Amino acid sequence: MLSGLSWPAVALLLAAGVVLDLLLGEARRFHPLVGFGNVASALERRLNNGGGRLLRGAAGWILAVLPLTALAMWLCGVAGVLAHAAMLYFCIGLRSLRDHNLPIANALCRGDLPAARELTGRIVSRDTFDANEADLAKASAESLLENGNDAVFGTLFWFAVAGGPGALLFRLANTLDAMWGYRNARFLYFGRVAARIDDALNYIPARLTALSYVLLAPGAAGRRTAWRCWREQAPAGSSPNAGPVMSSGAGALGLALGGAARYDGEIEQRPPLGRGVPATAADIERAWRLVWRTTLLWLAVSWLGAATVMALGVRHA
Repeated sequence: MLSGLSWPAVALLLAAGVVLDLLLGEARRFHPLVGFGNVASALERRLNNGGGRLLRGAAGWILAVLPLTALAMWLCGVAGVLAHAAMLYFCIGLRSLRDHNLPIANALCRGDLPAARELTGRIVSRDTFDANEADLAKASAESLLENGNDAVFGTLFWFAVAGGPGALLFRLANTLDAMWGYRNARFLYFGRVAARIDDALNYIPARLTALSYVLLAPGAAGRRTAWRCWREQAPAGSSPNAGPVMSSGAGALGLALGGAARYDGEIEQRPPLGRGVPATAADIERAWRLVWRTTLLWLAVSWLGAATVMALGVRHA
């Protein structure tokens, strides 16, 4: 392993990171990723002007990500397992997904559309000021499926590959893509490097997430639907990684997601995702449970790998 950790240690730390996240949630003050976002915003204001914006964007990515990753590697060399565990805790966002999305479902169940619109507007970039229940439930379910990969499974994957520095590198790159990876006049060139690096880092985790959603779909028919949605719908998506994740997840839930959404007052018609019925408030909780079960599946696979490694080590001792 690139981290120098044994596979049993990785499996133990993955479980510890998930447990710590569920118990403690996001750091309320001085969260490293929030601080990183402030630094990234300052870099973008400084560099995103004049000519050569593609090179400026590449320089901004290097300045934002590589020094922190190098520092993480040094800390892990000094503090060892404790540093790895702390980095995983700060990078994973499982409880955050639950805490930001289930209140939307609760507000919709109460019939409190203004509260549901406000809560949804905090987690998505689309317009929500006059959204109805179906629009809000769809936005929340889509956010859960996509960010399950970005905030949880991609982080777990890169931790397994490269320990705390790997998880940190992935989340920093993913954060820059979320901040700079827009296809508009401001970021078309400046954010291109950030978007492409995130695509590369997310390629394998996204497909493992999509496969997990397929495997956890209810019944053989559900698994077939999720698989077909992935294979047939993902190529039409604008993102090479969000497409597989969201189409397979929507198919696994039996929901019809995607379609029209409004951004900055303009209706954007997106490709269909999944197959079935429109989302309701109850489907937000179903999407959360799919993300949760996928987390348990990944932890189980890591423990199975650790047990296999230990058994082989005993056998060859």
